[in-house]
Amino acid sequence: MKKAMFILNPSSGKELAGSVKDQTVETLKTMGYEVDVKETQGEGDAKGFARQACVEKCHLVIAMGGDGTINEAVNGLAEQQHKPLFSIIPLGTVNDFARALGISLEPSKAIEALKTAKPVFVDIAKVQKQYFMNILAVGQLAENVSQVSVEQKTKLGTLAYVIEGVKALTSNDETEILIEHDRGKWEGKSVLVLVALTNSVGGFEKLAPDAKTDDGFLHVFIVKSAGIPAFMRMSLAMLRGKLEEDPDVVVIKTEKVSIKTTPDMTCNIDGDDGCSTPVLVQILKRHIEVLIPIG
Repeated sequence: MKKAMFILNPSSGKELAGSVKDQTVETLKTMGYEVDVKETQGEGDAKGFARQACVEKCHLVIAMGGDGTINEAVNGLAEQQHKPLFSIIPLGTVNDFARALGISLEPSKAIEALKTAKPVFVDIAKVQKQYFMNILAVGQLAENVSQVSVEQKTKLGTLAYVIEGVKALTSNDETEILIEHDRGKWEGKSVLVLVALTNSVGGFEKLAPDAKTDDGFLHVFIVKSAGIPAFMRMSLAMLRGKLEEDPDVVVIKTEKVSIKTTPDMTCNIDGDDGCSTPVLVQILKRHIEVLIPIG
């Protein structure tokens, strides 16, 4: 019998995980899997469980939780000799990876869709010794977002990130940044640098409309300056999917990018604190096979 490992964060989604745990297990059993349920208790658990699934040569790993839990699972799977098929049940605040893959944000629907899902290969990115599947951000906005508490996420949802983002972008707190990429370099002052793999960033599905989960590229956005007038203009452009047309935004499409800042800054990786600059980010093309809904 095929073996599936089901990794869930019991504290995700206002503790919704417990209410849909049984549905997930029963669905996997009807799909012909023997199910090994693993509940996370703290940081690093999801990564460890996913790595265990690779060692045990499981056929499928399902991760249920927020973007942090999903990121940990991806870190456990990345660059392993045996990588199981992967899928997710989103229970987080933003759920960018689920949005990009077309997975329902309603847990019960996402679980039911597993029965008829199809496998596709998707890109992930490597930065130092970490991996991510959606976004790396550098700048004051990224540092502000890292300070959003679990309580704020639970109470305000995506709005918690929006509030901190507005504070950072309207403050116009610029950083000296050097960007080196496949076709050259960019050097100057910036309030924010985004390295995106998908079209959904911070819950906004039109920020990087050209980004596909398997296009083999990093989509880099450099916001040169902000302040209230520029922020309003960029917000409107972003809602139209035209952020790249803003005069204060530089867009770069590349397979690898080096980012250096003065002073060093902490990167926000898939919504959580990651390594500090300087960093080298590289694409790992079609690296993980993921189950996504048909249609």
